[in-house]
Formats: sequence, C-alpha cells, structure tokens
Amino acid sequence: MVIWIIGLSGSGKTTLANHLASALRSKNKAVVVLDGDVIREIFGNDLGYSMSDRFLNANRICNLGKFLSEQNIIVISPILSLFVENQEWNRENINKYYQVYIDTPMDDLIKRDSKGLYKKYLDGSIKDVAGMDLEFPSPYKSDLIIKNSKDKDYLLSFSNTIIDYILN
Repeated sequence: MVIWIIGLSGSGKTTLANHLASALRSKNKAVVVLDGDVIREIFGNDLGYSMSDRFLNANRICNLGKFLSEQNIIVISPILSLFVENQEWNRENINKYYQVYIDTPMDDLIKRDSKGLYKKYLDGSIKDVAGMDLEFPSPYKSDLIIKNSKDKDYLLSFSNTIIDYILN
C-alpha cells in the first residue's frame, strides 16, 4: 500500500503523513514515511533542483515505494509530485495506491511558509519555487482532495478516511 500525499510546500503533507504513520503504528502496522527531502539525504544529496533532478528523485521514491509495499509495508510519501508521469506510473505499477492532494490557497502557504521558501522567492534570493515561478500541475486523478485553508485539526480530520481505506 502506498499513500502518495501531494501538495505545495506548507500545505500540510508531512504533518498529515506523520500523523497517519503514528496512528497506523498504534495499530501494529509496519509503516515507513518516504519524504522527498529525506530520500535526497539518504542518496547523499547527489541531486540538485533542476527539473531532471526532481524527476529522478521522484522516480526513486516511486520505485522504493513499490518495493517496500511489496514487502507488506505501508508507505506514506509526502511529496511535491510535479510530474503526472510519476502518478500514472504509481497507478499502473503499485498494487494498492491511494493519492491524496492537499489543495491549499497560495495566500495561506505564504503565511505558513515553514521552510522560508516563499519569503526567499518574494525577496528575490531564490527561484524555481513550485507554485510561484515553477508550474505546479494539478495532480492526476487524486482519490481524495483536501481543501486545506483551515487549521491543523481540520487537515488531520481526514486521517480516518485514509486509514479506513488502508485497512479495508
């Protein structure tokens, strides 16, 4: 089982992923969270942020997610997921795949800005920020779309829906 959680920086992907992982572990389920930044570190930060490097990192996560799910491990991937090709590949190659899109208004993302990306972009100190100067295409065929313009409790209220899907 792979839960692919898509959203821009600050949308709540990692918050939801970690909450789901904790809830599933409390039910004695084997769970791993494959976060894009962590995968970069595991592979020795050998990739930059060009589109080709981003695509390669996403491919790594897809393949690793498939491999782990075939070992009966529940995989939760909070990922930017810029490429529809990865989402299509997951649907075609992963036995049990569930895609969640956290759709958050840009104004809310800029207010949250936990990594400081939007501030740096708006200050002109960085570029290639997804949702700003880097296109963020609408996710392909999401199973669940969460309109996240509310608080953390609202976001986490969708956990039961996702857990019910996983366990059934």
